[in-house]
Amino acid sequence: MFGAFRPTSVNLGGLLWKIPWRLSATRKANARSRLKKVDAVIEAIRTSGVQCHALDEALALPKEHEMHPRDKYTVFTPHARGYRKGIHKVPKWTRTTNRTNPRGF
Repeated sequence: MFGAFRPTSVNLGGLLWKIPWRLSATRKANARSRLKKVDAVIEAIRTSGVQCHALDEALALPKEHEMHPRDKYTVFTPHARGYRKGIHKVPKWTRTTNRTNPRGF
């Protein structure tokens, strides 16, 4: 139990996920720039004159400058205390749209 060969989470064979508790300033800046790039693409499609249901849904989403910081960096989860968790804990968070949350959260 104690000594040079004591069991650790890695020695026990489990995968040790090293996800930081909060986003760093660099990762926040990258998330903001990603949101701005998506907004630019949506605006370019809108100005081109194309009309489709997906574009209507995308135009209904808030733009990056309209979003509260809480909504940019966290998402709703019913399991966490405070009903929020960091967006970087969501699987594939860089490729999904997480701009809207339930009312009141």
